[in-house]
Amino acid sequence: MDPQTAQALKDAATALGTGLVPGLKGVGAGLTMVGALGAGIGIGQVVNGALQAMGRNPDASGLLLTNMILGIVFSETIAIYCLVIALILLFV
Repeated sequence: MDPQTAQALKDAATALGTGLVPGLKGVGAGLTMVGALGAGIGIGQVVNGALQAMGRNPDASGLLLTNMILGIVFSETIAIYCLVIALILLFV
């Protein structure tokens, strides 16, 4: 391969890489945030179940409220991990 062709291929690869990598980082960060969707659905189901249980048995609302808050916290942790990974993908 002659030097001009080699340089042209190197320049094309550099130009492709500078536009492709940030775009793929954005796609990866967006796909990472799909995990936050699952956390949102999980929180909705936890609250729904706790409110139904409180409606059926109001005397147990204290214990149910504590367990509901713990469930929300654990589910929200997954969403925060997704956010951190997405930010790492975007800015590192």
